[in-house]
Amino acid sequence: MDRILDLDRYPLDAADSSEYRDLVAARRQDLATHGMFNLNGFARPEAVARCVAEIAPLFETAAYNHKRAHNIYFDDDIADLAPDHPALRRLQTTNRTLCADRIPDSMVTRVYEWPPLAAFLAATMGMPRLYPMADPLARVNVMAYGEGEALNWHFDRAEFTTTLLLQAPESGGAFQYRRDLRAEGAPNYAGVERLLAGADEAVRTLPLAPGTLSVFKGKYTAHRVTPPEGPRPRIVAVFSYYERPGVAFDAAERRGFYGRAEALDGAG
Repeated sequence: MDRILDLDRYPLDAADSSEYRDLVAARRQDLATHGMFNLNGFARPEAVARCVAEIAPLFETAAYNHKRAHNIYFDDDIADLAPDHPALRRLQTTNRTLCADRIPDSMVTRVYEWPPLAAFLAATMGMPRLYPMADPLARVNVMAYGEGEALNWHFDRAEFTTTLLLQAPESGGAFQYRRDLRAEGAPNYAGVERLLAGADEAVRTLPLAPGTLSVFKGKYTAHRVTPPEGPRPRIVAVFSYYERPGVAFDAAERRGFYGRAEALDGAG
């Protein structure tokens, strides 16, 4: 794993070291202050370049072209709101997605399944343990956003989200977020309405370089990726972990995100 990740800078394999404890403490402070943290240069440039060279051709042959109109919740049944409420404004997301069953031997899958990464993330979150997702399609995805495509505003279902940027576009393709837009028991529909109207001054834009591992509280932080510009797509891996084992989407959710309910081997 040392040839893939910069373990000198980020000693995830040395949990008993003072360097590891300092790293965890600093990232926990980042989460408390900013609602997210980034590990720049987490993946080595050579490993990222090899990964992109292997994965990029698959977007032409094995990816799902995800084009979907949705609201910020990815849920059309919000009991507290009328269907025409401004917080349920329809948005458009377009990207190409490689599901976990399409990339079983890739670098991103090896990193995702490496136990010290889940242990480190749990430590930064103050959680006793985290488990890889059991879903054969959703557990780790790699997504490409070409010119004019975008991941629109949304909340995640998991408590937090972990991404690894593999390729940045020539311009555009910026990650934008609005931390703590809602909380447990406090949906803040008026705040969601302001965000979707472009009137929320607390929105932040974060420039990221390839190889950066990003962790943010996506369940309560609204976020999006703006459309890239130029011929080079934005490519990012998305890792899903949960506090309990065995978490998986149901068949309807898989069809909505991936266009199919079963993995290539028929499992799931």
